[in-house]
Amino acid sequence: MKKFLIPLTVLISTSYMTNAQNPFFDEFQGVHATAPFSAIDNSHWMPAIDRGIELAQQEVNAITKQRSTPDFDNTIVALERVGRDLNRVLNVFFPLLSANADDEMMNLSIEASRKLSEYSTNLILNERLWDRVKYVYDHRDQYTLTPEQKTLLQNTYDSFALSGAALEGEDRETFKKISAELSELTTRFGQNVQKELPTYEIWLTEADITGLPESSVAAASEAAAAKGRKGEFLFTLDQPVYMAFMKYSDRRDLRERMYRLYTGRNTKGEFDNTEVLRRIAELRMQMGRLLGAENYAAHSLQRTMARNPEGVYNLLDRLRDAYKPALQKEMNELAAYASGIEGKKIDIKPWDYSYYANKLKTEKYAFDEEALRPYFELGNVVDGVFGLATKLYGLTFKLNDSIEVYHPDVKAYDVNGPDGSYVGVLYTDFFPRASKRPGAWMTGFRDQYVTEDGVDERPHVSIVMNFTKPTGDTPSLLTPYEVETFLHEFGHALHGLLTDVNYASLSGTSVYRDFVELPSQFNENYLTEREFLDGFARHYQTGEAIPQELVDGLVRSAQFGAAYACMRQLMFGYLDMAWHTIKEPVSTDVAAFERDATAGVQIFEPVDGSLTSPQFSHIFAGGYAAGYYSYKWAEVLDADAFSIFKKHGIFDKATADAFKNNILTRGGTENPAELYRRFAGRDAEIDALLERDGIKQQIALPENR
Repeated sequence: MKKFLIPLTVLISTSYMTNAQNPFFDEFQGVHATAPFSAIDNSHWMPAIDRGIELAQQEVNAITKQRSTPDFDNTIVALERVGRDLNRVLNVFFPLLSANADDEMMNLSIEASRKLSEYSTNLILNERLWDRVKYVYDHRDQYTLTPEQKTLLQNTYDSFALSGAALEGEDRETFKKISAELSELTTRFGQNVQKELPTYEIWLTEADITGLPESSVAAASEAAAAKGRKGEFLFTLDQPVYMAFMKYSDRRDLRERMYRLYTGRNTKGEFDNTEVLRRIAELRMQMGRLLGAENYAAHSLQRTMARNPEGVYNLLDRLRDAYKPALQKEMNELAAYASGIEGKKIDIKPWDYSYYANKLKTEKYAFDEEALRPYFELGNVVDGVFGLATKLYGLTFKLNDSIEVYHPDVKAYDVNGPDGSYVGVLYTDFFPRASKRPGAWMTGFRDQYVTEDGVDERPHVSIVMNFTKPTGDTPSLLTPYEVETFLHEFGHALHGLLTDVNYASLSGTSVYRDFVELPSQFNENYLTEREFLDGFARHYQTGEAIPQELVDGLVRSAQFGAAYACMRQLMFGYLDMAWHTIKEPVSTDVAAFERDATAGVQIFEPVDGSLTSPQFSHIFAGGYAAGYYSYKWAEVLDADAFSIFKKHGIFDKATADAFKNNILTRGGTENPAELYRRFAGRDAEIDALLERDGIKQQIALPENR
């Protein structure tokens, strides 16, 4: 979901490879002008980035050297079109950096980030360019602009004004230094997380695997055999491996060991992130102050639905107060249940929660996630998730083997509209590997926009996940959580694919950060709908439709642990805000800072050596600094939106058309609050979220929205 701000630097001209040598030196010639991955070598990246930066700088110079009076077309639109050669490189480089990078590429990313940061800073601090942008903005009432054009003008002005364009003298130089160091540190943070994860190997024997499902045991056995150690079992900290172990292992000592390893990552040694993140927080604090805000969050939140830190805390506090009584009830029930089956008092520790919660959930609702796996074979799930877009929006997905992919696990699809017209390309990348970072995300190799000649350049979108891999004769069988993850990222993909705007910087997921999760989280609601499941959930061996009792269990259990899940998300939100509202550099250690920041939403007593911040890539390496709250903000929106679908029918065409036309196609062309009101006919209300989660207390949305 990353959009790349094209930033610049004046570079000394270098002699570049010929076009034939470097695939980025000309427009791509493949099917739908998709990226020619097989022709790309690591030696191509820096020459292409250097060339792109130089060409972009020339385009900027052409704007600033004009003698004509600045206007919307010769300044704002011209600036929007700057850097397309550079974007062609970055829109491939950064997605691959997360999904299929080697050490050399990671090292190159440090250099690339430094150059791009310098370019971006020089662009923002280009006084002649700023003067032209400001002139157009100050005279905006003289132009007849569409809503989309007004948004482009406002965004362009804000991108300068909120990024230091008005700074002078020493402050400008300070801003440059801060920006450059932040770029390097955030890149290093993300690489440390990605590099340390594959270093963990947990070797177990037959006596250690009691309770684990057959799928986990088979995968661990294959992993051990691949390393020449047949008869043993190799576990890693890859997310699906770790989650299954914590949920099913009967060995409390081993669960504790896994937990401590997983939450102790990046806290020491070669990939230690603790000092890196403290410095990132300090630099962001300095940047916020330099730009006239009390702290970084106050600066960063100006272009969000929340608007300011008070708006964020208003939401977090209200949700905390609403869910806290329910959390206490949940934890008391879980402790009593665990003590009952163990025959002694059990104090629930963080490495116990998934294990006992799964057992209680199974007993209470006759629901076992492992029993659902055979009905969620990946191929069938792909058909079901794609079919959701067919039912709602008339889209079709056809595998296209002539489109190059960047790894054998990846597949590429032509996406077409109801009338057969070409909508875009979708890449799917499902399985873990050492070259891929953990987690799940959506990104893109090309944004949608309309060229100067009126050609609608359609998007190339990618969804990347880390699902359970096939083993032997057994295909990839997903848990309900993995199906939900697929639905989530596919929602982002639809936002990117269906976009229909004129300017790339406003297309797809280029929306306010606390609005961007609405389409993704909205999709998750379908997981518990029988009408949806009936379309694809069949046993991979017998073809039997998913039994009603399993569906009933899935639906009934949807509210199980809702307070725990909410409080965990709130913990991340409070921690994020704490790091980004500091007024002085953090002098305490990271553990003490975390304890203070999350005291009001702590579920368990802190565990020595276990931290969240050193692996918190969303805020220290991604785009969610002072923005992690947006998942809960969007959850209010998605629950409210789905309640409208439920009222009219979950596949109701009129409701789906309204959602598509007012949310999915409009990108960031208008204020998201207005887009949502246009869809729903009113502002979002929190009642639907509380009802969905089984929380009876009624609270209102924050006033500062």
